[in-house]
Amino acid sequence: MSPERAPVGSLFRRFRDRLETQGPGRLGGPGHRGGHGPKIGVGPAGSEPSAANAGEPGGPGDDQRRVGAGAMTSGPAPAPDQAAVDARRATGPDQAPVGTARSARRRRAGRGGEELRVPEAEFTSYYGRPILKAPVWRWDIAAYLFTGGLAAGSSLLAAGGQLTGRPALRRAGRVTALGAVTASAYFLVHDLGRPSRFHHMLRVAKPTSPMSVGTWILSAFGPAAGVAAIAEAAPWLPERGVLGLARRVLPPVGQAAGLAAAATAPALATYTGVLLAGTAVPSWHEAYPELPTIFAGSALASGAGVGLIAAPCAQAGPARRMAVAGAALELLGSHSVETRLGLLSEPYRTGRAGRLLRAGRALTAAGVAGALVGRRSRVISALAGGALLAASVATRFGIFHGGVASARDPKYTVVPQRERVRRREAGEG
Repeated sequence: MSPERAPVGSLFRRFRDRLETQGPGRLGGPGHRGGHGPKIGVGPAGSEPSAANAGEPGGPGDDQRRVGAGAMTSGPAPAPDQAAVDARRATGPDQAPVGTARSARRRRAGRGGEELRVPEAEFTSYYGRPILKAPVWRWDIAAYLFTGGLAAGSSLLAAGGQLTGRPALRRAGRVTALGAVTASAYFLVHDLGRPSRFHHMLRVAKPTSPMSVGTWILSAFGPAAGVAAIAEAAPWLPERGVLGLARRVLPPVGQAAGLAAAATAPALATYTGVLLAGTAVPSWHEAYPELPTIFAGSALASGAGVGLIAAPCAQAGPARRMAVAGAALELLGSHSVETRLGLLSEPYRTGRAGRLLRAGRALTAAGVAGALVGRRSRVISALAGGALLAASVATRFGIFHGGVASARDPKYTVVPQRERVRRREAGEG
């Protein structure tokens, strides 16, 4: 900037004063007959610039910049009208003269009119995306949760039949346990994508990883349940030769394997609850005390359902007791999950998860009632067993869908975090 040129801020204020005093038509604005934005030259003091010579090359306005979108003249601007200057001074440096729209808005706000302000910030996710990535698990993992619990409950049922001398109950429990653990392995491998990945997980044993611990539990339970189930085929083998030897050896081996599977069953029934609670999914993570309890009760109820369906009424006593114990654990855990977690209980009460969990509670109650009432009716016992199995399916899928729903909505992540921060700050204060 040359030393003879006035500061830009001073030039802009002078131009604005002229615009307010003389109007846009006198300065080449939209109302000027020469069109929009003619150039303004500097003439003798008190003279008006000509639009013709201002736009001609080589004329007095040739070396001027266009007045309009913020451009300034290179020479000193004409002095503003004194009345306009006095009016501006009277209204203050930051206000326009009285009569403009700007001053009118300020007067309305000063008399109690509506005041423009930034609205209160409301929480929204980043570009509408969830904060947490929803689990990529599909229905096969929810089915894996059910079949794992069914295998554990059936092995406990088989052990009870073995220890109390109920062969029909023992046989039904062993065969169901083998079929359920086989289905669990299939669902798990199907979710992993390749069978070799299951094998790779056995390379290490990491006690702090529920997935690693669960893989080893499943690997220990599966062979034991398989040997116990195969032992049930011993009476069908011939009495002589190599198969005759197997016929004599399998029963005691099957008893030991059945007890080994039953010893591993509680861990198999509950580790999936620990696995879900160990994730960052809000409604799973916050329900870490209840999920193992719910899954243990669901496993007992499903095993009892197998016994009520397959065993005669005279041998179904252990199955009825398992049904009562499993229903108590499952209903207690489900009620706690739907009431204790505050906002994070909402995904378990609404949507698909809410419908499934309500159906699970109703079926569990009906199954227990049928098991107690139908002590002498095989039909009622079978219906009660089917209700308990259906209740276990609904409960596992309901817990699964509730966690997925909480991961998709950002409020289930942000609101509890803010509440924890406020409680921490209040405690420190």
